[in-house]
Amino acid sequence: MPSTDNQSSFLPFASFGRSILRRDQIHTEEETHESNAHELEIETFKRKVADQFNDLSAVNSDELLSLSWIRKLLDAFLCCQEEFRVLLINNKALVSQSPLDRLVAEFFERSVKALDICNATRDGTEKIRQWQKLLEIVLCALDSRKKILGEGHFRRARKALTDLAISMLDEKDHGSVFSHGNRSFGRHQTSKDHHHNHNNKRRPGHSRSLSWSVSHSWSASKQLQSIASNLVAPRGNEIGATCGLSIPVYTMSCVLTFVLWALVAAIPCQDRGVQIHFSIPRQFSWGNPILSLQERILEESKKRERRNSSGLLREIYLIEKSVRHLTDLVDSHQCPPSEELKKEVELAVNELTVVCDALKTELDPFERQVREMFRKVMNCRTEGLEFLGRAKST
Repeated sequence: MPSTDNQSSFLPFASFGRSILRRDQIHTEEETHESNAHELEIETFKRKVADQFNDLSAVNSDELLSLSWIRKLLDAFLCCQEEFRVLLINNKALVSQSPLDRLVAEFFERSVKALDICNATRDGTEKIRQWQKLLEIVLCALDSRKKILGEGHFRRARKALTDLAISMLDEKDHGSVFSHGNRSFGRHQTSKDHHHNHNNKRRPGHSRSLSWSVSHSWSASKQLQSIASNLVAPRGNEIGATCGLSIPVYTMSCVLTFVLWALVAAIPCQDRGVQIHFSIPRQFSWGNPILSLQERILEESKKRERRNSSGLLREIYLIEKSVRHLTDLVDSHQCPPSEELKKEVELAVNELTVVCDALKTELDPFERQVREMFRKVMNCRTEGLEFLGRAKST
């Protein structure tokens, strides 16, 4: 029979072994819980992106690319951007590690290129406002409710319609007009800036933005192609090495690219184009609605009446249609105008009034949203780069 002393001497080692097992079990449970939390966070983000774009893709053809729909698109982007920012903040430790740090840095590189497109969109908005002023002259001249239309009214309307038609021509070099009036969201030019620019003999078309100057040679289509280049879905080893966080980074890159592409397609801007190559895999839940919208916008751009348009915005199409119709009516009038002509002019004026009312209602909120997009993209990038910089220096 073994002695009591020898038996008791093994007890601390048995207790120590059980303690190690318990600690290992707790550590494994913590890792499992952390992994589940990552997966839940990622799935929640993907689901929210999918929900936003499923709603957007449910739009009918008459509302697609209207100002109200573009505003919903920007709302969706701002929501996705904020969810993505929170996701990065909640996973700072992983974001600072390879390879996720490289993927996030690439996303921020795309983001800075988005700032110029925001500025170009604002320039396009200003162009639409110029058209709006000419439209108001036409409406005022041809308003028959308070006056009898005479030769002078038709002459005034004809001049405004001619100026409008010329202004809406989508010439290749029209972007240089925009760049002369460029007003960056990031920085307004002061008298001190003007004096500095004069002393350095800077060209007037080069006003500063927070990304870089939008010069005469700047191209929206080339900028989009640069943003879309090397945009590929993460491979299995990248997904594993980043605990799945490479998927939200890729998701947000695709969302950013699509939203910028839609803005350039809809709003007049320098050297705009829609034939930009970027593909989105259908296996993602948000992929199908974005691809559906991309295909519908491309189909819209191929329509004969839209090919030479200065933008695919629904309101621009309605303006062009009304301008052509009113120009025909004004050119065919005889003094005094016939009752039939008066009725046709009145109907055309009513249709144009609806478009002008939409511009009055939607244009200012749209510009505020583009400004907010600029700020959100810039702030997220600044915050992220500061964190990555601190992580590398420690």
